[in-house]
Amino acid sequence: MGYSNSNSLKNKIYKDLILIFIMGALYMVLEGLWRGWTHISMLVVGGLAAFFIGKLNEHPKFYDKKMWQECLIGTIIALVLEFTSGMILNVWLGLDIWDYSNEPFNLYGQICLPYAVMWFFLVPFAIYVDDYLRYKLFEEKKPAGLLKNYKDLFTCN
Repeated sequence: MGYSNSNSLKNKIYKDLILIFIMGALYMVLEGLWRGWTHISMLVVGGLAAFFIGKLNEHPKFYDKKMWQECLIGTIIALVLEFTSGMILNVWLGLDIWDYSNEPFNLYGQICLPYAVMWFFLVPFAIYVDDYLRYKLFEEKKPAGLLKNYKDLFTCN
């Protein structure tokens, strides 16, 4: 029995790492298109943000929430990860990967209101990508659809 539980845990970790890597790579592509460049650390930071956002609809406390609530929670997840990684990468290590000091309502130049709003509207996409990858790679439940996520957001479902 111990071997079965150990194997199950290894499979879960393997699945999670694959999802983090793929979503991190996708985040790097999106950031590269938006900013014109990205940094390798975004593979981990963006991947973890998208992964944790995607996990929202797997947790019983969250999967029955309205999409705007998931967006709010997902934005908080992204901001906490961005702030924490920004303080480590940009401030302590001096890598200067991003600096939002000139953006309105910023906190130490690591997070700001305009990008928080952007994250809010990226959450339905991140949820869909997580669901789609789980469906295609691991034969989990088929996702409802990207447009449904945004429809649910704008109709407050």
